[in-house]
Formats: sequence, C-alpha cells, structure tokens
Amino acid sequence: FSFRLFPLREHGMNRRAKPLTCHEIQAFKKSKEVMQRFVRAYQLMLRFYGIVLVSEETGELKRAENWAERFQNLNRFSHNNLRITRILKCLGEMGYEHYQVHLVKFFLTETLVTETLPNVKRSALDYFLFTIRSKRKRRKLVHYAWQHFKPRSSFVWGPHDKLMKYR
Repeated sequence: FSFRLFPLREHGMNRRAKPLTCHEIQAFKKSKEVMQRFVRAYQLMLRFYGIVLVSEETGELKRAENWAERFQNLNRFSHNNLRITRILKCLGEMGYEHYQVHLVKFFLTETLVTETLPNVKRSALDYFLFTIRSKRKRRKLVHYAWQHFKPRSSFVWGPHDKLMKYR
C-alpha cells in the first residue's frame, strides 16, 4: 500500500518493485498533478496514523481526533515504523524536507515528551531522525531529542559535549 504511494531510489521489502531513478524523481517534481497526489497520499497516511497536516505550506502537524485509537495501532504493530521511515525518505526525495522535519519532531514529541508512543521511540531515534537531509535541521532535532531523553546520560545519538553547547 505505502510502497506504491512512496517510491524510493532504493529497494524496499518488495523486491519486485523497481527503485526510482533520478530522472523519474525530476519528472515527478515538474508535474503539479503528481505533486498534489503525493501530498494527498501523505495526508491519507497521516490520517491512518492519527495525525493531521495543519498546513500544506509549512508542514505543521497535530493529533487527529481519533489519535488515541490510531496511536494504539502504532504502538502495537512495529511494521508501521518501516512505512514511516519509507514515507520520510520519500518526502526528502520529492523535495518536502519541511514535511520531514515536522513529522520527525512530531514523533520525537509523542515518544519523548508526552510518551504516548513508547514503542515507536527506538525507530524515531534510530531511523526517523536520520532521514533528515539538512545537517543543520537534523542537528536541531537531535538536540531536541537529547533535551527530552530520559536518562540523558544514556543518549547515544550525538556527542554530549556538543549537545550541551548547541545553540
């Protein structure tokens, strides 16, 4: 389901699916219709996970009304984490880095701050964070994760001395 909606330049779990080429990605980006469909597919998957895209322009997200029920599904079935990683990678490929940043921060907040998605925490830290292409934005998210991680001394996703000095 999400494999056709979120193609990548790498092989996924479906070995018969051909990876995207750079030429195909550029063609997709030039088509307003394709990009609109892509955003609709993203919104569809977000709703499935109990999340709403508040602004297409900024990428801002919030919990959907049915978030508690959908989060139970996310906590129970770890295969969703693979799909989310795929969606995040595809967002980067398609030029929606601002969507990536908001989605990763959303999951960091739900796993580390509100602790509503404890079973997603490892994937958020090990995989979701590192789909962010911009070093500056990724560093900012790593710092955000470090600020909220408990116990902070066990945080292994960045050097503590640099995280303490981060501005």
